[in-house]
Amino acid sequence: MTFDPLYAFVFIGLFSPGPNVILLTASGARFGIRRTIPHVAGVVLGVGIVAAMTGFGIGALVVAVPAVAVGLQFAACTWILWMAWTLFNAARGPEARSRDRPLTLPEAVLFQWVNPKLWAVALAASTGYGAGLAPMDEALRLGAAFSAINVFVCLFWSAAGSLLAHLLSSPAAWTVFMRIMAGALALTAGMVFL
Repeated sequence: MTFDPLYAFVFIGLFSPGPNVILLTASGARFGIRRTIPHVAGVVLGVGIVAAMTGFGIGALVVAVPAVAVGLQFAACTWILWMAWTLFNAARGPEARSRDRPLTLPEAVLFQWVNPKLWAVALAASTGYGAGLAPMDEALRLGAAFSAINVFVCLFWSAAGSLLAHLLSSPAAWTVFMRIMAGALALTAGMVFL
């Protein structure tokens, strides 16, 4: 049995910083890993769905119809900037745990439809690492690979954020951390137009 290079590509694509990594790290820090699990599950499910859709060729449709691509770009940019603004103004430390909430499963699933990094990785995987299977089989292959690998990626970043919370004991440290996360997330909005 040979190693499928798709798995290495997907791991690198999903593990590297992007909107999901930033949001999961910030959620782990703010709410802890237990409260972040619905967010993790939503990302895992949503990523698998988007990857599967590229196996059916929906990515080609998005690229072929400029109005759809532009609409998705503006929706993505707006949503990412709104989430960055929310992080920038979010409650810090213990008060965040009682007043705010992490993304829900449906919110995290829906976010994947406008996540520019995910679309880039999924489209590259479907075109560069396709196995020449029938569309349904290719969709299942891509969806399963993305979701299975993403479980570990999401749990890692959520746990990293949770561990970071122990280092952020002062209100000033929380403010700096959350503003760095918000700034990094806002920068990813520019990826939409690349």
